Order: sequence, then C-alpha cells, then structure tokens
Amino acid sequence: MGNDQNQMIQRLNSECFCISLDQQALRYALASETRTPDLFELLQERCPTIFAAQPVFVSPAHMARMQELIAAIESVIALPAYREEIDAQAPAKSRHASGARGVFMGYDFHVAQDSFGLIEINTNAGGAMLNALMARAQRACCPEVAGLIPPPALADQFETDIVAMFQREWALAGKKSRLATIAIVDADPQSQYLYPEFLLFKHLFERNGIKTVITDPGELELRAGQLWHAGLPIDLVYNRLTDFLLESPSHAHLREAYLSDAALLTPDPQAHALYADKRNLILLSDEEHLKRLGVPEQTRKILLAGIPHTQHVHRDKEDLLWAQRKQLFFKPAAGYGSRAAYRGDKLTRRVWEEILAGDYVAQALITPGERMLSDSESQQTLKFDLRNYVYAGQVQWVAARLYQGQTTNFRTPGGGFAPVYPGPESGGEFG
Repeated sequence: MGNDQNQMIQRLNSECFCISLDQQALRYALASETRTPDLFELLQERCPTIFAAQPVFVSPAHMARMQELIAAIESVIALPAYREEIDAQAPAKSRHASGARGVFMGYDFHVAQDSFGLIEINTNAGGAMLNALMARAQRACCPEVAGLIPPPALADQFETDIVAMFQREWALAGKKSRLATIAIVDADPQSQYLYPEFLLFKHLFERNGIKTVITDPGELELRAGQLWHAGLPIDLVYNRLTDFLLESPSHAHLREAYLSDAALLTPDPQAHALYADKRNLILLSDEEHLKRLGVPEQTRKILLAGIPHTQHVHRDKEDLLWAQRKQLFFKPAAGYGSRAAYRGDKLTRRVWEEILAGDYVAQALITPGERMLSDSESQQTLKFDLRNYVYAGQVQWVAARLYQGQTTNFRTPGGGFAPVYPGPESGGEFG
C-alpha cells in the first residue's frame, strides 16, 4: 500500500468525525425491519454500547489483503491431508459430516498503518444482522464523505444473502424439501446479550416464509427420528451455543439429533474443529508443516505473512515464553469471545501459572488499529479489530469492533460495532 494512501487512512481515522450513527434512523430501521416498536428500547437497554457512533476507515489494499488471506486459509482447509490431520486429533463427534459448510465464520484481523494479521477464526460469529441494521442508520454531515456511505440496497442484499446461505446449507445436506423451520438455539436465549439480534433473525426468516423459534436446547425433544419444539418439527438449528462440541448433558437431544441427522445443525462441531480451534493457527503459521500438507509456495507466503506465528504453551518452554511474553498474546485453545485471553505484558505470576496449567496457545502480538472518536464534549481514542463474515470462502460483510482494554468487550462507552468504509483511492479533504 502506498505511503500517501496509508497517511490518508490514518488521517481519516484520526480526524474525520462527520459520519455518525443516526439514532432516529436506527429506530426507523428497526421498526420497518420487524414491525416491533419496542425492539429499539430493548436494544438500548440490553446492548447500550453495541454500536459505535462513527465508522472505521480501511484502505482498499488492506481489504483486498484480508480477502486474499481468507482464500488461502480456505484452500488449506479444503485439502484432504489437512482434514485427516484435524480428524485424527478431534473427538468423534467432530468427525461427523452433515454436508453443511457452517454459517457465519468470523475471520478477525488487526489492521493498522504498520501491522496486519489474522488474530483468530470463530464459528457462529455474532453481529451480522446488527451490522445490516446499522448500515441503514448512517448519516454524513458534509458532502466530501457522503459518497463513502454505501446505499441501503447493500444491506438489503446482505440480508438476502443470509437467507440464501441457510437455504444452501439445507441443500448441501442433501435435503430435497423446502427449508420450512429454523430453531435459533442458545442457552437461556432471552438472557443473552445479543438476544435482540435473535429477534432480528427470526423476523428475517419469517419474512421469507421460514417458521422460526428462539429456544434453549433443553426445550427441544428428539422422537421418531425428528427434532421437535413444542409440537413443531425442526428442520435446521442455527447454533449460537458456545458449547462447541455439545458436551453438556443439557445438550444431549441436540447432540443426538446432529449425529443422527434428525435435524441440520449449523455451525456444527466439525466446523469448529476445522476452523476455530486456536491450535489450528499453529499449523497455519508453520512453514514446514504447510509443506508436508502439500500447500503451494505462493499460498504459504500469503499465510506466513498474514498469520502471526503461533505456538502451543508447554511447561518445557516456560522460561522462554515468560521472557518473550511482552511480544505475545495468550489464548485458550478452545476459547471464545476473548474470555481468559491475556496480553503478555499484562500477565501476573498467578495468571501465568493458570496459563501453564491450561491448554493455551501463544500468538505473536499484532498491534490493533486505532480510531479517534469525537462528540460535542470530548474525544477518545479506541482500538479496533476487523471482523469478516465469511461463508463458503466468500466474504459477505466486514465490520469493525471498537474497544478499550486488552480485548473486544462491547462494554466501552462510544465503542461497539462500527461500519467499515474503504477510504478513497487518492486525495481529498475531510473533516
């Protein structure tokens, strides 16, 4: 990326405050989407810091580089040798193949002026519907940047693509009938932070003729080879659980339905094993291992340039890792949502002992981007990462997550999801 473009993006993220979230437009978008007038209030009450006030600017070159790296990773995951290696270390339930690809893969990046790297891959990445909603509620207060705001039709197309994605999952599983029912499943879903998004999904599916329920897995019943919810046969389960391997006793019906193909589960334990186990990043950032898998040289170059070197934490490397800790980030191999993840320079000896006793990976530290936010009273600088929503190797949407602290938390005033706008290719004054 050229230095002029680099400087322009940095300046936009530091000085451009004239695109912002319009609360009245957000209220209108919610009402028109769902015809539920109190959903705006529920969103404000449940998720008061889910939407950032202003967007993040990213260069077209960095946007293209993220897509290039995602394509490279997907090409490795498609290799029979990679899948055989993952199957050999994964539990039996993760080897069950329903045919589904897994909806809403989340490829999360740190991108800044002088740094770039994939920080992790997640299954069942949340926020897609919220980002489509937010895209309809942006306003610009000067003509110079008004052209950067994408038209509402782009969010409409994203929602169309979401419905088509679930229908494709149904077809990939070999189903010939029409997808008629979906259960959105999470533990005690009404208590979940993103419950308002579940409601948005329900309205979207039902506008497209798919009967939808939002339920705890304990309310599902398996009988006569069919999964049921209160007398309604369930075709497909949109899985929002963080019990990725369905190990909890309360998920027994769902686990059995998945293994017996009584209902289609997406994303499923196999998707998590192939994509989201943090130990996979060890393999994907190891050139010799990639060679043994038969990964072509050019693909290896893309992977090694874009995935920070990752290693397993073992006690036999304790002294070396402790000495290098300020350049490392530590994550549990089966973690999610930044839980129990630590920057090495913040570690105490007590936490270090917990890491050594657990199943952790250590990843080379990649500096996040920064965005200056401003309102009538103050300014603040927040960090951001970039989430690519991906299905079948194709990037559907890119959003930023603004935060303070070690990791994304959706608890930072002024932070939360932000739209991502590719900066102009050249020139221009913004303010």
